[in-house]
Order: sequence, then C-alpha cells, then structure tokens
Amino acid sequence: MSEHLGQKAVSSDKAGRLKAIIDKLAAGASPAAVKKEFHDLIKDADAVEVAALEQSLIEGGLPVEEVQRLCDVHADIFKAGLERGEKAQGMSGHPVHSYLAENKEARKRARALSLAAWTGGLDALRIAAQGLKPIIVHYTRKENQLFPYLERSGFTGPSKVMWGKHDEIRAVFRELDAAVDAGDAKVARAKARDLGRRVRMMIFMEEKILLPNALKRLSETDWAELRRGEDAIGFAWIKPGAVYDPALAGRASGAGQPAAGGAYAGFNAAVEAAIAKADAGANQGRQAGAIPLSVGGLPLDFLDRILKSLPVDISFVDADDKVMYYSDSPHRVFPRSPAIIGRSVQNCHPHSSVAIVEKILSAFKNKEKDKADFWIEMNGRFIIISYKPIYDDAGVYLGTLEMSWDATDIRALEGQRRLLDW
Repeated sequence: MSEHLGQKAVSSDKAGRLKAIIDKLAAGASPAAVKKEFHDLIKDADAVEVAALEQSLIEGGLPVEEVQRLCDVHADIFKAGLERGEKAQGMSGHPVHSYLAENKEARKRARALSLAAWTGGLDALRIAAQGLKPIIVHYTRKENQLFPYLERSGFTGPSKVMWGKHDEIRAVFRELDAAVDAGDAKVARAKARDLGRRVRMMIFMEEKILLPNALKRLSETDWAELRRGEDAIGFAWIKPGAVYDPALAGRASGAGQPAAGGAYAGFNAAVEAAIAKADAGANQGRQAGAIPLSVGGLPLDFLDRILKSLPVDISFVDADDKVMYYSDSPHRVFPRSPAIIGRSVQNCHPHSSVAIVEKILSAFKNKEKDKADFWIEMNGRFIIISYKPIYDDAGVYLGTLEMSWDATDIRALEGQRRLLDW
C-alpha cells in the first residue's frame, strides 16, 4: 500500500474537498452532518486514492488527529448502509461489486468485438480485441484471490474447471492476435466471434453460479481479507470505491453490524501505517537482533527488502506442497497476492498443468532431479522459470524454490561493458 501511496496522483480538487470536511469536523460538526458530503467524495474514489489524499494533507502540516476524525464518518456511512438493508456486496469496493462492475463493462466490449467480427476490418478487430483484453486481469484476480478462499471452504470446482476456461479464453486472445497480425481476416473474424461467445458464457457462469456460491460460503471476515489482497493483482477498467470498508466488515458481528468501537476505516489503516513508518524514521534499519545466516546476519527488515529488490521473483513451497512465501517485488513477472499463502501449490496452477507440477515435486522429494528449468515467450519478453529443491544438512526435503525472471535484456547483451555509463 505504501508503494501505491507514493505513486497515486493526488487531485487538488478532491484534496480541497476533503480538507473542507475535516475543517467542519474540527469546528464541531458531527459525523452525521458531513456524512453525505464525505460519501459523495469517496463513492468514485478507491481506498488508495483517499489514503493518498489524507497523506498529502498530513504532509502539508494538518495534524494527524484531525484526519483521524474521518474514521468515525466512514463508520457511520458503512453502518447506515447496513441498517437500510443494503447488503455489503452491493457497496462500492466489495469484491463482488467489483466483479459485477467489470462484467458490465466486459459485456459491452464483447458485443463490440462481435460487431467488429461481422462488419469491421482487421484494424477494427484489433482495436476491439485490445479493448476487451483487460478481462484477463479479472480472471487473474479470481484465480489468485477468490479461488483460494473458496478452496478453504471446500469448494474446489472453480479452481479445477473455471481456471481451465480462463486459459482457453487467453489462448483465443493469442490466436486472434496472431490471425490479425498475419492479415487473415477470415480466421480473425471466426476467432473474434468465438472469443465474444466465451467471454459472455464466463460472465453467465460467474453471475449465476460462482458468485452466488461464494456469497453463501464466505464470511464477512473472508471478504474483508480478500479485498485487502486485491490491489496486488489489479482491476479491469474499474477502480473499486471506498464505501465498503474491509476494516469494519472484518470486525462485523451479529447480523452484519460493525462491532462497536472507534474502528479505523480501511484507507485510514494505510495512512496510519505510513505515519508509523515516518515516525520510525531514524530508527529504521538499526534494528537489534539480526537473523543469523550461514555467513553473517541481517535484521528482518533488511532481509525482506533485499529479497524484494532481487531481479528474480522468488516463491517457496514447503514439504507439504503449501505456498509458504513469495517475494512481493514491484517488478513481478507473474502475479501473486496474499491469498495464496497456505494454498496447495497444485491449486495455484491450471488443472492442465498440475500433472507437471506433481512430477517435478515427486522427483525433488525422491532426489531424482536437482532442478527443472523452463523458458517461454510472454508478451514479447523472454521469461525463465527455474525450480530447485531445498534440503537441510541431513538431506531432508524442506520444499521447492521457484525463481522466475525476465531475461530479455540479458539475452540481448553483446560485447563488454567495463566502464560506468551513468
């Protein structure tokens, strides 16, 4: 979240509106008095954007205590919505609300692609296909966030079946792109019609089967946790609003009412973390109690930052085939989100790949092989994926390390560079 805080552009208009609300609260206005004004501000803004607005005001000298008054307003909005009978999933920012909003946009774009398949030329097909392609982010978020929670509830079908359907759609996108690039209008039109049909069918499966089942099986705490990890994957076309508050929903009790107490709104948690980090300031990096390594040692904070700074993405699966760790670097080759921690690695791959995964793990556990390397072309980049077994000093299998990196630039190197070229 702190990375997003640093990158999110802060609207001066919204910052001014937010400060005006804070000024009213400071002057003695009740949360109820500014509730509508605040709701209008956040309904079209995501949690990260609101956090960035708050942080900009703090950096501008506004006391933290003044900004913190907003958490009461947000709690009031959330509670009022539930009291009106509004279901949490109907609130902007809830994972289901986001999936449905993306589907609404996907329907329009799938129709545009189908229309181009009947009446347009190759350029029209290319444009329509590119307009629909962000739906892949929607599928990736399902695979990495929603599916793990469904698996924990015993509902494993989507991981095994729907993920395979996602991959079929991804394949048709590639085939359509190839046909357009080759100038084959007949094949391109056929692929476009097929793609539109598949996307519409997936929308039907989600809205009639997947999401209703998910709402029945997952608790409010599950949805709150799920929401917190979604930004690591991203969204297609939409940005989730900040009305649904995972911090409040995760502490909901009874019939869905927020638990009593001064709960921080979800976006305020991000600001709180940023403030705590700033307060730590000079003390950061001087932690006592370095973790002893085979040579030397490092404070935990150093070790985490070093792992995230490597040009190689790292994931570790333990001896029971459960995902134990991944390096959450900003340059990841493949998307990861917190929901995969503790997930069976077999469920982290489409069903068509599970046999290969199990073959590699079996060979490592039986010490038949000491590595498995793959390389692929992806989005015009040359990607290397390498698996290595990890054993302790006694030779006991501890798990498997996965490393992946973009080797495109390294592969293109020629000659030598012996001087600094800054």
